[in-house]
Amino acid sequence: MEPTRDYPLFGGAFSATLPPGAIDVSDLRPVPDNQEVFCHRLTDQSLIVELLELQAQVRGEAAARYHFEDVGGVQEARAVQVEAVQPLLLENLALRGCCQEAWVLSGKQQVAKEHQQVAEVVTLHQALLRLPQYQTDLLLTFNQPPPDNRSSLGPENLSPPPWSLGDFEQLVTSLTLHDPNIFGPQ
Repeated sequence: MEPTRDYPLFGGAFSATLPPGAIDVSDLRPVPDNQEVFCHRLTDQSLIVELLELQAQVRGEAAARYHFEDVGGVQEARAVQVEAVQPLLLENLALRGCCQEAWVLSGKQQVAKEHQQVAEVVTLHQALLRLPQYQTDLLLTFNQPPPDNRSSLGPENLSPPPWSLGDFEQLVTSLTLHDPNIFGPQ
């Protein structure tokens, strides 16, 4: 199955390439207006694109860490561990014209799903694209929970494989701005 190309985000203000099997979570439950959330058909993997207020008080690698820890706080993570933070090359981004700084972070958070007591370790990959001229931090998150123990489905099912870091990278690099009015009057 081919990735979904130029999928409209935020009412068409952005678009991006989504991996095979992506389901728009807003078709299943309410999603905040500043988020686009997608889940995998069979795994517990998810992709989130968020428009956040620019955190001008933090710069560089510290900005990526700030947002990672903020997500951990929102999810009431019991443990948060950053494994790696690296700059993203702006020339690889479709948003290179308006993105002044970009970072990718990988880490783990110990979180419990809604209405559950047991916390599991979830791997998160985040890309932070900083758009100061729009007073916006764009945060893209790839949640990778541990694989479950369900028996593998046969090839006759033709289900999409679990998403990879390459799928996340394609989402990040293909993210394109079409309508700057989404940021309000400048």
